Parts: sequence; C-alpha cells; structure tokens
Amino acid sequence: MPTALYPGSFDPFHNGHLDVVSVAAELFGSVIVAVLVNPQKPAALFEQQERTELIEASVAHLPGVVVRHFTGLVVDAVGRLGADFIVKGLRTVGDFEIEQQMAHTNHAVSGVRTVYVPASPAQSFVASSFIRDITRYGGDVSALVPPPVAARLRERFPR
Repeated sequence: MPTALYPGSFDPFHNGHLDVVSVAAELFGSVIVAVLVNPQKPAALFEQQERTELIEASVAHLPGVVVRHFTGLVVDAVGRLGADFIVKGLRTVGDFEIEQQMAHTNHAVSGVRTVYVPASPAQSFVASSFIRDITRYGGDVSALVPPPVAARLRERFPR
C-alpha cells in the first residue's frame, strides 16, 4: 500500500487540514503529516515541535496516520520519510494554480507525483492565517480547529 506525505506549516492545524488527512488516509491507508518550517512565514504562532504535538493529538483517532517534523524541501522529506506521493488540499482556483506549479517542479526534480484533495464545502473557507488573526484579537475559533488546538489557543490567548 502506498504512503502519502501531507506537508505543510500547519500553524495552526485546522479542520480543513484534518479533512484532507482523513481523505488521504481513506485513499492511501498510510499518511505522514510532515510539519515543515516555512521561511516565508516567520511569525509562527506555534513552534514546530508544538505544532507536531497538536497534530498528533488531533489525528490520534485515524489509523495509519503519523506525524513528523522536517526541515528542508518537501521532495527531500518524501525520500527520507519513505513516502510515495505528496498530497495537497485545494480550496480555491488560486490554490490550484500555486499547487500545480509546485507539483510540476517537485515531479521534475524528484519524480514524485502530487495528488490533490479538494476541500469539503464546509471547510473550504478555513485558513490558518484567518485563525491566527481571529485568535490574536480574542475571537473564538473552536468551531474551526480540532479540540486539542482549540484548547491550546485558549491557553495561549485567554479572553
């Protein structure tokens, strides 16, 4: 059975991410959630290790899913972590344009194919950047994130 790598910064991990992981687990049976550091997003809400722990708690109910943190290129993570495919979630046409360019580049340099999972309509608007903004201003995002993430956000940003 092939293994899929679902890479991202996941800062924070939200229900849209959880939806993609769930679908990938159904399709592949084995999924590695790779928590990466995105140098283009220097103002992280959570450190990489903390994001890894929150995701582990959020996906604990999904058999065949493991979480690893990784620094470097996604194609390097694929090789080092033993994945066969990259999985990416798509919310909008804009996501497709960006992800398609990355998918072609990743395939050109590594031969690894990318599989897209469309966001469920209920999750298509959720973005980590919105969650960070709402949380920093005291808003409640508990309907948008898994319970372990909601609890940590409440600890970090009490009302």
